[in-house]
Amino acid sequence: MSNFISLFLLLSSSSFFTLISASAIATPPPFTVSPPLLPPPTVKPPLVPPPTVKPPLVPPPTVKPPLVPPPSTVKPPTPPPLTNPPPPTPPSPITKPPVAPLPPTTPAPWKPPPVAAKDCVPLCGGRCSLHSRLNICMRTCVTCCYRCKCVPPGTYGNREKCGKCYTDMTTKGGRSKCP
Repeated sequence: MSNFISLFLLLSSSSFFTLISASAIATPPPFTVSPPLLPPPTVKPPLVPPPTVKPPLVPPPTVKPPLVPPPSTVKPPTPPPLTNPPPPTPPSPITKPPVAPLPPTTPAPWKPPPVAAKDCVPLCGGRCSLHSRLNICMRTCVTCCYRCKCVPPGTYGNREKCGKCYTDMTTKGGRSKCP
């Protein structure tokens, strides 16, 4: 502790303070940048060497220009060889096919002439005159006359004289429609 006190006394002397205070007040010390005490750190190379890039084992594909086939030469068609046309053949005589003999003519069955629609009512009146149910007979006879353009002669039968239209017309139940 004695060293500390002696130092304090030495520092507390008036001459020391006046010396420092006079020099501090009179002119400030010039401001200069002093160089750093330590030199800048040096960069050391890494201990492991950087990896080397190896070139690829397969060479890169080379781009070839597209192959254009050479223009083909088109040969003009060759004309067919000239041949002489065959000599014309003389026309053959025209022969007629044999004609079959005509069958014997038989007179056609009697068929009443076609009837106009306005004539159906009087003809059906004669056909149905002896029928027990006159109204029903007239209705069906006029219908058949309009469709087939025919009324058979007489009051009964002779239906085949008017042809297939008259004989084949049937009711929903399958019975013959025309009287």
